[in-house]
Amino acid sequence: MSTNVPSDQNEEIDLMQLSKMIGSFSKGIKMTIFKYIRFFIKNRVVIFGLLLLGFGVGIYFDSTIKSYNHQIIVKPNFGSTEYLYSKIDLIDSKIKQKDTVFLKSIGIESPLNITLIEINPIIDIYSFVNSKAITDVNTKAITDKSENNTVNLELFKLLTEADDINKVIQGKLTSKNYSHYTINIKSKDFISEENTIIPLLKYLNQNEYFNKVRSTAISNIILKMKKNEEIIIQIDNLLNEFSSSINGVQKSNKLVYYNENTQFNEIIASKNNLIWELGCQRTGLLDIDAVIKKISCVTNVQNNENINGKLKFILPLFLIFVFILFRFLLGFYNKQKILSELNQ
Repeated sequence: MSTNVPSDQNEEIDLMQLSKMIGSFSKGIKMTIFKYIRFFIKNRVVIFGLLLLGFGVGIYFDSTIKSYNHQIIVKPNFGSTEYLYSKIDLIDSKIKQKDTVFLKSIGIESPLNITLIEINPIIDIYSFVNSKAITDVNTKAITDKSENNTVNLELFKLLTEADDINKVIQGKLTSKNYSHYTINIKSKDFISEENTIIPLLKYLNQNEYFNKVRSTAISNIILKMKKNEEIIIQIDNLLNEFSSSINGVQKSNKLVYYNENTQFNEIIASKNNLIWELGCQRTGLLDIDAVIKKISCVTNVQNNENINGKLKFILPLFLIFVFILFRFLLGFYNKQKILSELNQ
């Protein structure tokens, strides 16, 4: 005689148990919601008071405790990127040490107002890899960069094969090869360019070696510009003489043949290249009037990161959380105390 229970009956038992478990779970959720609602109703006066208190205190702190961001976009010239990084790190360490003597010595009038200074690259990987021109430090002449472009591209491929592309782009090795950087400053109160930004840039540009390189580069550019202007004048004189000779031949009514392989097209092309190079050199002079060239500056932007300006919303929730946690721990303690007394 078989003693096996039919499978249909087993399935009915499993479904009944599952139904009971779901019902019990649903009752538990309803009971929990009911307890929370009863807790808030029972303590509504205290909770409302904590909301008002937290909101009021939060508004006060938001109006008195403020932070401001300031950003300077700079371009380090003559390979001074590493120098710029080291100087910013030095200033930041002095700010953290609250070395007011050093900070005042470099011209910052309110050193305790500054809380942070840091430098970050303006990531432009496409210009780094695909740029078509390179600026020569000594002459500031714009030359073809096809070979340099290939080197940058191959170097970038090599780096990305060994590591994640985002790490390579933002890594220290690559970040110090971009052309522009941001110097970010944080302060407790307003600052002005006169009492902070200008003294900071003046300090960064007080390097004897790089200033000698800058002076030499400017002299070389000016010399090259003069030579280019002289060559352009010579080309113009040559073209004027050629034009005059053509007009004279035409007036003599004589038949003259000209060789199509003359080099005058090359001369005209050379003149155009020299004119273009002169324009690039004039622009280059604007870029190298300082070792650390300031491109733009934005100051006194209120910092709303993290909890700045949000305390009027955070404090009420924090106070209510602390109150609920306190009541929960107090209830837990009382229950355990009763159980301990009964066990004794």
